[in-house]
Amino acid sequence: MDADLLSIYEARRAAESAWEAFRKFRGTDVSLIDEVVQAMSSAIEPECARLGLLAAEETGYGNAEDKRLKNLFNCLTVADWLRNVRTLGVLWQDDVTKIAAVGEPMGVVAALIPVTNPTSTIIYKVLSAVKAGNAIVCAPHPRGVQCGLETTRIMAQAAEQMGAPRGLIQCLPHVTQEGTAELMRHRRTSVVMATGGSAMVRAAYSSGKPTLAVGPGNVPLYVHSSKAHELDEIAEQIMMSKSFDYGTACVSEQSVIADQSVAQQLRYEIKSRGGYFCTAEESARLADVIFTEELSIRIGSVGQSAHHLAQLANITLPPNTRVLLSEQTEIGRQIPLSMEKLNPVLAWYEARDVDNGYDLCRQVVELGGWGHTAVIYCDDPNTVAQFGQLPVGRLLVNTPAITGGMGFSTDLEPSFMLGTGTASGSIVSDNVTALHLINIKRIAYESRPWRDIYDL
Repeated sequence: MDADLLSIYEARRAAESAWEAFRKFRGTDVSLIDEVVQAMSSAIEPECARLGLLAAEETGYGNAEDKRLKNLFNCLTVADWLRNVRTLGVLWQDDVTKIAAVGEPMGVVAALIPVTNPTSTIIYKVLSAVKAGNAIVCAPHPRGVQCGLETTRIMAQAAEQMGAPRGLIQCLPHVTQEGTAELMRHRRTSVVMATGGSAMVRAAYSSGKPTLAVGPGNVPLYVHSSKAHELDEIAEQIMMSKSFDYGTACVSEQSVIADQSVAQQLRYEIKSRGGYFCTAEESARLADVIFTEELSIRIGSVGQSAHHLAQLANITLPPNTRVLLSEQTEIGRQIPLSMEKLNPVLAWYEARDVDNGYDLCRQVVELGGWGHTAVIYCDDPNTVAQFGQLPVGRLLVNTPAITGGMGFSTDLEPSFMLGTGTASGSIVSDNVTALHLINIKRIAYESRPWRDIYDL
């Protein structure tokens, strides 16, 4: 059978069976749903290392150990947060205004899964969808189908053993763009959760269905002079965050902007932890490795180690190198390395003062990072407040972008889907959770005589 026809057929079949499973699941007691979520979490935890290895081998992106940690974050941290959240039934009631809010499931969730995080995103989306009382059909990237199928198999089996209907949790076994498009626009699909590249996000919003989708991230990091006494720890945080899973997370830092008063020492600390500062000639070759002539990211550069990128760019590195840095003075499409890079590569800038640092961060954000995230290391609340004016959905203070943005080292809602707001064409600027996958019904009693309308 033609690949597109097969994918469309499977998408239709999955949507219909998911709808039937949802109808059976609807009305399930909240305590049982919590038990189902916990059972899925418990089932996936011992499999996190194996699934991380499967994901790294199948996609060729990132590394198995960090993918294991991503899987654990979702099956433990996200699950722990969900345990204390009420999504269904009476959410709250106000005896004064005589209003109650009731959570109801949406139905069938079409979940688009990115190739950069194929197993961890499925864990997060399945736990969130089922906690909200929904069915879910995952549409993985074609290069992440097998690890996606295995992840959903484990979770579906655990759910069914707890009494969930068969078909509540599914993954498409053959994926093409046409098949994914059919899943999104199918009459049984209630809402689309889209994580991936810009083209995929545009397709999701064009499906005609309510859509939660997120845009790209070009995340700047600013180091203020007030942190001069902590540059060793800041350097380690930068290196960890940018090298984690070889930079596949869109929330990872893309540019470092350091006050001139601390730049030299920060540079030293970064070098001592495996940072390599490229020459101008090496930076030019590196840019050619990462970007096409049209300034699209080359698939072969995504999620690759610093050493692999350096080999492609004919750069000789010290053996302990973790991150490549390119010194720049300008920001824009004429400087490709100032753009988002899904690998362990950072642009490096030195700011004359706070205002110059703010302006550089703003330029980075406006170059493909509208609404996403910025990071500041600073002990001065007035400076933090100034940077709070950046057009981003989250400003992370004194914490790595990777752990802070996803809600591990901050108290943001733990999530693997970070909304970017209307500035980037997204309907949501929150960290997306199960609470975004319910409809909220209001029950409102009369609180004042209706005839009083005539006294206005």
